[in-house]
Amino acid sequence: MKRSGVLISATAALLMGLASLAQAADTVSPADFAEEASAKGIAEIEAGKLALEKGTNAEVKKFAQSMIDDHTRANNELKALAEKKNLKVSDDAELMNKAKAMILQVRDGENFDEAYANNQVVAHEQTIELFRKASKSDDAEVSAWAEKTLPKLEHHLEMAKDLQSKTRK
Repeated sequence: MKRSGVLISATAALLMGLASLAQAADTVSPADFAEEASAKGIAEIEAGKLALEKGTNAEVKKFAQSMIDDHTRANNELKALAEKKNLKVSDDAELMNKAKAMILQVRDGENFDEAYANNQVVAHEQTIELFRKASKSDDAEVSAWAEKTLPKLEHHLEMAKDLQSKTRK
């Protein structure tokens, strides 16, 4: 009887530990969110600028301009929130150099358009996952901002999927 009690207690402790690990994986700290979200925003802006330069498809260019405008606005809002909360955002210059180095590997012309559209689907899926985690933050302001921004990101994902279907060879 004692053995089964110990086993049940150990199992309960293990399950509680796993539940807290799962919960931790479902959220992100405000500091990590500010840094990662700003990095993703900068990457979107730089990718958009490159798409305006290298893209050949008019819809790709229109989408790219939309990404530049929306992510610039969002990054400015995030920067203001981060300053208020004394959180660090990613450094523009450092990230732009990294983003440009990665993006320059993408081909020109039609291949670029397709690669850009594919990248935008993946990038927005990852960003949405990050924002969903942040929306569960213990920090009410970070959570509210992430929640407010999610619908726009989800719309971007739908636009990216539409663009992907139009640029697919």
